[in-house]
This record gives sequence, structure tokens and C-alpha cells, in this order.
Amino acid sequence: MKNWFGEHLLGLPPLASTNGQGVDDLVIYVHWLMIALFVGWIVYFLYVVNRFRQSRNPKADYVGVKNHASSYLELGVVLAEAVLLIFIAVPLWAKAVDQFPAAKDSTVIQVVAQQYAWNARYAGTDGEFGRQDMKFVQLDNVFGVDPSDPNGKDDVQLLNEIHVPLGKPVIVYLSSKDVIHSLKIISMRVCQDAIPGLRIPVWFNPTQTGRYQINCAQLCGALHANMAGGFLVVQSPAEYNQWLKSKTGAQTSFE
Repeated sequence: MKNWFGEHLLGLPPLASTNGQGVDDLVIYVHWLMIALFVGWIVYFLYVVNRFRQSRNPKADYVGVKNHASSYLELGVVLAEAVLLIFIAVPLWAKAVDQFPAAKDSTVIQVVAQQYAWNARYAGTDGEFGRQDMKFVQLDNVFGVDPSDPNGKDDVQLLNEIHVPLGKPVIVYLSSKDVIHSLKIISMRVCQDAIPGLRIPVWFNPTQTGRYQINCAQLCGALHANMAGGFLVVQSPAEYNQWLKSKTGAQTSFE
């Protein structure tokens, strides 16, 4: 029932990640809550219209309610919201943050957004990223890789295309070269701002192979729409290994 409601009534796009299920659940629960509130307020409205219609109250009452029931109700709402925030929302968020996968068990990628493209970087056959420094950032070196570091010689850099293996957590360390962008992969239920000067981690675990569009969820300039030219390619582990091997020119295994 829950999936049917989300897919057919809310029009949620196909889900292709395990961690995205929680996002869909929240969207669906919020809509059910809004439906309950809508019906409740309609019932209350009809009750008030009937209870205080002119035929039942021919003379206006200018004094109104004399007790403090409304004040107690308002205080109860405030306390209930505080309980929900402190004892439910905050612990659930802390739990979600603590569930971040270990780098050794994940595919780790660095992504730098720029006007108007996505740059992706992978560690090479040695499994280690080359040393980076802001002073090395140039038009042809957006990641600021130290050219003297041997660990960076086999690193893989791509433009507007991110490849990941199926069924394995993916950790993206996201940043921006110029203005604020936002990495949005709808099918993975991922949306994270890319902020200059910060490297922000975001993760997802793909469950379906395919080619998924990457969008920018922040208005980043006159050609903002061109940011939709990036794609996430989810491949089987064997296909991913073969692809990465073709990029590094050496035997690589990430299973």
C-alpha cells in the first residue's frame, strides 16, 4: 500500500538505492499526515458552522470563552512538538549520521562542481588518492593534485560522468570550484550542496544498474541548465572493474 501510494498517487520517481527508501517513507508519511489534518480540519469546520450558526445563537456573545482551555491546549502542542524534536527527530538524525559506511568497504569518489560541469576523480590502482593542495588548482587541475606525488599518477579524472559498481556503498566527497552548486541524483534520493572551500561527504548504495541523470539543485549561473549534462552510470562489479582498468591501464579490482 505504501509503495503504491508513493508511485501512483504522489508520482515518486523509481528508486534505485537502499538508503533512498527512508526518504520515500518520510515523504509518504508526511502526505498521510497532511491528509489526516485536512480531513480533521474539514470536520472541525463543519462542526463550528453547525454549532455556532445564527439560528442557534441569535444573540452575539461578546465575552467568549472564560476558561483557560485554549491556553492549555497551546501549551500541550508546544510540549508535544518539543518531545518529538528532542526525543525522536534528533536521535533518528544522529542514528542516520552514525550509519555512514566505512571508506574501506565503499567506492570513494571525489567530485568537484564548476560552472557548468561535474568533475569526478578516482584513486588509481594503488587505491590511494594523490596529495592535493589549493595552490595547484588550475583550469586543467581542478582537484589541485600535486604533480610530484607518485600516488596521483594513476588517479582517474572524468568530466560529467561518474561510474559506480552495483550493490556497494558509494561515498562522494563533494566540493565546488566556483559558486554553490548542489549534487542531485533523483533516483538515488541524493541531494547535497557543493560549497567552495568545503569537502562534504554524501553516500548512497545503488540497487539497479543503469544511467541516471545528475542535476544541479542550486541556481548557479546563466547556464545552470547545462549541469543536467552529467550522468551516474551504475554497472555490475565486473563491468565496473573492466571500465576502471581501461582508464588506469592496469589490473584493478574493487569487489
